[in-house]
Amino acid sequence: MQSQNVPVRVVSLAAHSGAGKTTLAEALLVQSGALLRAGRVEDGTTQGDHTDAEKTHGFSISTSVLRLPHRGTDLTLLDTPGYADFVREIRGGIRAADSVLVLVSAVSGVEVGTERVWATADRFVMPRIVVISKMDRERANFHAVLADIRASLKGPVAAAFLPVGEGPDFRGVVDVLGAEGGEVPGELRAPLREAREALVDAIVETDDELMNRYLEGEEIGPEELRGAFLRAVHAGTLYPVIPISAETGVGVPELLDLMVDGLRSASERGLVTGVDGQTREPTPDAPASARVWRVSVDPYVGKLAYIRVWSGTIRPGDTLRNTTRGVDVKPAHLYVVSGKELTEVPELRAGMIGVLTKLPELHTGDTLADPANPIEYDPLVLPDPAHTVALFPRTRQDEDRLSAAVARLLDEDPTLRFEREGQTGELLLSGMGDMHTTIAVEKLASLGVNVDTRTPQIPYRETIRASSQAQGKHRKQSGGHGQYGDCHLRLDPGEGTAFRSEVVGGAIPSKYLPSIEKGVGDAMLKGPLAGYPIQDVHVAVTHGSYHDVDSSDLAFRTAGALAFRNAVEGARPVLLEPVMLLKVRAPAQFTGDLIGDLQTRRARVQGMDPEGTVITVTAVVPQSELQTYSADLRSLTGDRGAFSVKPYGYQDLPDHLAKKVIEARKAAAAG
Repeated sequence: MQSQNVPVRVVSLAAHSGAGKTTLAEALLVQSGALLRAGRVEDGTTQGDHTDAEKTHGFSISTSVLRLPHRGTDLTLLDTPGYADFVREIRGGIRAADSVLVLVSAVSGVEVGTERVWATADRFVMPRIVVISKMDRERANFHAVLADIRASLKGPVAAAFLPVGEGPDFRGVVDVLGAEGGEVPGELRAPLREAREALVDAIVETDDELMNRYLEGEEIGPEELRGAFLRAVHAGTLYPVIPISAETGVGVPELLDLMVDGLRSASERGLVTGVDGQTREPTPDAPASARVWRVSVDPYVGKLAYIRVWSGTIRPGDTLRNTTRGVDVKPAHLYVVSGKELTEVPELRAGMIGVLTKLPELHTGDTLADPANPIEYDPLVLPDPAHTVALFPRTRQDEDRLSAAVARLLDEDPTLRFEREGQTGELLLSGMGDMHTTIAVEKLASLGVNVDTRTPQIPYRETIRASSQAQGKHRKQSGGHGQYGDCHLRLDPGEGTAFRSEVVGGAIPSKYLPSIEKGVGDAMLKGPLAGYPIQDVHVAVTHGSYHDVDSSDLAFRTAGALAFRNAVEGARPVLLEPVMLLKVRAPAQFTGDLIGDLQTRRARVQGMDPEGTVITVTAVVPQSELQTYSADLRSLTGDRGAFSVKPYGYQDLPDHLAKKVIEARKAAAAG
């Protein structure tokens, strides 16, 4: 438990997958004395990746909370996943922090995931330190990656430390501001002079008074420069770069000191603002407020709501208003967490990361506040799912349990989506990528629900490309009252569905028109080509006849369906396929591969937007061509690409593909 006077720093570790966040977290824990010996991701022994799924897959799936002391400061690290599939965890972890450590691999450089977390940090004006990791690896190149960072990431970036050696020869770091000539290896003296000039320029640009003195030729003393440097890092007006190796520990002590000296504490971030403009001081004596930034379901403890306390102090038994949902909650117990260990505490103060248990009313993004001083913070903004699988329960028991188990998943992870597709009847689970849905299916199994997954059926549609007219007459005599309905319809291609009457002279009483419309609706459910629903047809009733005794609503409904089926045969029916608007973001070096791959998917490229070393390609692509795109893009770009999709309407399916779909439907119906 933090002492009342100990400063708190909540720092998010964020990067593209594989940059070494979890390994760095272990190294920081060891350096601070919070851990005696670092665990290894490969062995499943790290403090952060402690779930069975993380140990099995060998990468972070959820954001882990790790606490460590250093020089009188309590540091809380939020080790976020690197896979873009787990964007909820990434964004939640950054939003709950006061600053960010952005890791960039010394081998791979800036990647799409780097840009994504950088943009999130920009959006919330987060101070940050850039850590060039894996400096001990073959092909590590500090200066090339530093140039890559400057070219790709917006903001004032400057090297605060330089490496002594690279690759297996990486053996130390040199403080750019504090190094003396005699302490520096000869080969570093020229690079150090250049780095110092660049860093001093960056520092004085953050302070008008220093800038004026500097431009007038005045020598700025080392202590004053150091103070201005730390203030700039603290304010987020300068992003220092430091090289490290988490494996060997080189650079880790200097990083830990920089985090304590430069990054702002929770109480120093300034006023926290609600959606209506209200503000809260981030201090323990202000009215209480907090945000739920993560929810998980523990098989033993139940539902865990991870909160960041923005203001005030929360104690067991306090009534808190969930201002997002308009309900009150009263947590009986309060916890702090480090790794998988929950520790009960008597209070949670402003700046702390805490956990509330067994409160089903809490969901990711909810705001909690003192009922006497309500406030609501902006919700987490999350992208739409990009990858979908169809679920097939293995047994009747699995089918019975599926809805409840999926509800638990959706409660834990709002980036998942579950629905029954109305046209195909399939149960569809959607997530941010194939890895996301794979993990979700594994979680279902851990909840006792086993399902198989398949590629979803494509919800094709049918439409017409010409106008056509036809009659539908329904006449039946079976003793007593018969059945009689007669109508003539004209079909025209058009956007959406429309129905109107052009009947004159009372040929069909108006009371039967709704029945004809219902009959048309019945017929549109099953098109003539492959039995798919029909869309984009305008229907006009032009003529007809009726019988005073034998006509009825049912007769005209039947006649309407018959007339539509007759007319649609002569209206040049075609098969439609759904298309998606695809946006792919990847390093520019993959542009040719991306475009070539999209061409094989019948894509229509709408634009290419280069930005630094990354390009965004926008294209309209048939849904059927994107069903394996998540895995294919990862393979194509070495896991350096990301994409999003959203529905973009329907287009004609090419004849050769339409024939295959029609034949497959006929075979399925016959079999």
